[in-house]
Amino acid sequence: MKLIGPLAAIVVCATLILPRVVVAQTAPSIPPSITTADKVETRVGTLEFKDGAPNRATAEKVFDNLDFTYAYRAFMDNMRGVSIHALRKGLQDIGVKDNEVIVFSELMDAKSLFLTANADTIYVIGTLDLSKGPMVVETPPKFLGTVQDAWFRWVIDLGLPGPDRGEGGKYLIVPPDYSGELPDGGFFVARARTNTIAWFGRSFLENHSDPKPVAETIKKFTKVYPYERGGVGTTVAEFLAGKAKLGRITPPPPTVIHEGSGKVFNRAGPANSDSSLSGFSA
Repeated sequence: MKLIGPLAAIVVCATLILPRVVVAQTAPSIPPSITTADKVETRVGTLEFKDGAPNRATAEKVFDNLDFTYAYRAFMDNMRGVSIHALRKGLQDIGVKDNEVIVFSELMDAKSLFLTANADTIYVIGTLDLSKGPMVVETPPKFLGTVQDAWFRWVIDLGLPGPDRGEGGKYLIVPPDYSGELPDGGFFVARARTNTIAWFGRSFLENHSDPKPVAETIKKFTKVYPYERGGVGTTVAEFLAGKAKLGRITPPPPTVIHEGSGKVFNRAGPANSDSSLSGFSA
């Protein structure tokens, strides 16, 4: 009778412990969704694995594909900057410096290499150097254009799509980190993120007529010059309040305008890795 008590206790304890021991020793099934097949067909070929680990050939294929994606990303991310650089270099090759203008008075032709140009509008192109301060671009009436930074990022539209709505206007392009005073009025102000700027646009022929009158209007109204701090656009009230200095009000220096028709130059960017981009700067 005395053994029944301890024996019963042992049986009860074993009964309670046994299910837990059995569960602990049974491995859970692995969901197929998280397993790696022995072979996987991909666009870079067949990838082989053993227990989820790639063999040497598979690892080499994967790393080669990774290198390709990095190279592709580098090419695509820099294509826009290379395009602006090529435009600037092409202009400099024919003597058009920063802050100068080239006008195709007799329309485009096939002598120069352009990516999207057409032969039935008058083109105007220029680059700006903002390293010394803001620059002003005055546009003619009935103009259609835009301003882009060194990475082909939009800065502001000119003319018909811009704030002057085709009436012609003064655009003040401000360099990055500029902290000087800006005018209260008289200019359409736009801040750029780089010191190198490209701007371009076109004017349309009127009733498909002679391009000469349109070209003359462009040359008459198009101006590029440095912004004179405290000049037009700065009020006397700001000066009296100590917020700005008063600058001189004088006519801007003449804009250098080049003729582009018949010129031979290349504004298309290189498409291979061997091409040199020395001198590229934002």
